Amino acid sequence: MSDEIEIDTDDLERRMKGAMESLRHEFSSLRTGRASASMVEPIMVDAYGSPTPINQIGTVNVPEPRMVTINVWDKALVSKAEKAIRDSGLGINPQLNGTIIMLPIPELNEERRRDLTRVAAQYAEHARVAVRNVRRDGMDQIKKAKSAGMSEDDQKFWESSVQELTDKMIAAVDQALEAKQAEIMQV
Repeated sequence: MSDEIEIDTDDLERRMKGAMESLRHEFSSLRTGRASASMVEPIMVDAYGSPTPINQIGTVNVPEPRMVTINVWDKALVSKAEKAIRDSGLGINPQLNGTIIMLPIPELNEERRRDLTRVAAQYAEHARVAVRNVRRDGMDQIKKAKSAGMSEDDQKFWESSVQELTDKMIAAVDQALEAKQAEIMQV
């Protein structure tokens, strides 16, 4: 009977990798002094009565290393998009040119760089918590399997493999954080 009990580590690994992908997405939205279209992805604009991602109301371009432009398709949404950018906390002052919103990316000062590294550390901590929650779910599965007749040796094996997977993902989060912080602090 205990030979049939197996823990789905592939599902646990998939969920942990999902936390890692979420972290990468959050990191891409952090401004590092270079223009990137992904900077504006999280911005939602109140378009036609519902929150809409800014990249769905206009074309986002990066014409130069320190400039992002958004060509808004509907003239009526230009002021709403501008307001959403101002309220987003990016620290960028949009400039209007007809239906085109220009976002000049200023040089980051030392204080702003330190703030961004703190934000990156918070994102990494959220990812670590998500990975640990997946670990907890895996350990709960093992406990249920033990009460269903799993041997103690099998229990130890599965616990160590779940812990090994967790350690690997936490190390990947730490490595991504170090790389992002180095990128932010680079002048």
